[in-house]
Amino acid sequence: MTTSPGPAPIVITGTGTDVGKTVATAALAAHGLSEGLDVGICKPIQTGLGPGEPGDAHEAARLSGVRRVLEVRRLPDPLAPETAARVAGLPQSTLPELIDPIRAWLRAPGGSVPDSAPDSAATSGPARGRLDLVEGAGGVLVRLGTGLTVLDLARSLDAPVVVVARAGLGTLSDTELTVRAIEAAGLRCAGIVIGSWPADPDLAERCNLEDLPRLTGVPVLGRVPAGAGALEPDEFGRRAPGWFESGPATALRRDAPGAQVTPAAGT
Repeated sequence: MTTSPGPAPIVITGTGTDVGKTVATAALAAHGLSEGLDVGICKPIQTGLGPGEPGDAHEAARLSGVRRVLEVRRLPDPLAPETAARVAGLPQSTLPELIDPIRAWLRAPGGSVPDSAPDSAATSGPARGRLDLVEGAGGVLVRLGTGLTVLDLARSLDAPVVVVARAGLGTLSDTELTVRAIEAAGLRCAGIVIGSWPADPDLAERCNLEDLPRLTGVPVLGRVPAGAGALEPDEFGRRAPGWFESGPATALRRDAPGAQVTPAAGT
């Protein structure tokens, strides 16, 4: 496993597309700010948007109040990155082309906690530490380039991985397969975040909340309420810490691979 020259980030992947990765990334970021951390958000490859349009990283930053944002590459068509590059007649992304800018970003000095941080413990001033979040594209095996997945990024950064999963029927198999792929790559899955938790969960959703940690062996870190992405940023930042039982600095520590986190109520 290659050691990152800077602070190890958290890589965020999903069990598929449209599971709520960007809003979950924003929620983790807002939670980090509430703990007094200097938080950054990175999107290695953004697809489906033209120049000047706000991408996933910028949307997550808007919701959370994060100031440090990096988007490494953008491709115009709304496809998996490898396919989007091929369709556009552009070169495929390589690991060095994605990793080198991320490492430089990680080495750059951090900032202060924004004045808008939602928790009284995170008043403006010098940060207590860093939390850097790297959001992948689609599921864990989606190709970012030829033979290149988010697992390769995580391995190069020596980063733990968080999986964003669906709440409903079918998520058990999807999530277990994703966690197994992460672990088979020699990486640590730090936990699961439910990307869209309904206000009135049905029987399958309630059972899944208990079965996911039992079957995958990793904790459910939190549940992001359905529709949270439509909240105003101030309200999102105020509510987000309550969607997690423990904050990123505690739950995602590299020295706590067996840490168990009890999921908080979806508020």
